[in-house]
Amino acid sequence: MSPFVGRLDDIGQDGMKLVEDIVNFYRLHGYETAVLAASIRSVEHINKSAAVGADIITIPPHLIDKMLHHDLTEKGVAKFMEDAKKYL
Repeated sequence: MSPFVGRLDDIGQDGMKLVEDIVNFYRLHGYETAVLAASIRSVEHINKSAAVGADIITIPPHLIDKMLHHDLTEKGVAKFMEDAKKYL
C-alpha cells in the first residue's frame, strides 16, 4: 500500500493521517501488507511516517542530506571531537 503523502497534502487532504489510518487498519485486521509512504516532501513527513508505523519511506536525496547535516549535529560533533582530544 503506497499513499502519496505530499500529493494528498497538495490537494488539501492530510496525507500523514491517511498513512496512519492505513497502518492501523491493516494491523488491526492482521493483513500482511507493507505500507510505503511516498511523495515525501519534508523531514517532518519522514519523522511522522516512522512514528505512525510506515514500513518503508521513499526519501528524496536532498532530505537525506538535510537530516544528516543539521547545524546542531555539526556543532555537537565538533564539541565531542574537541573534548575527546583532551583524553587521547
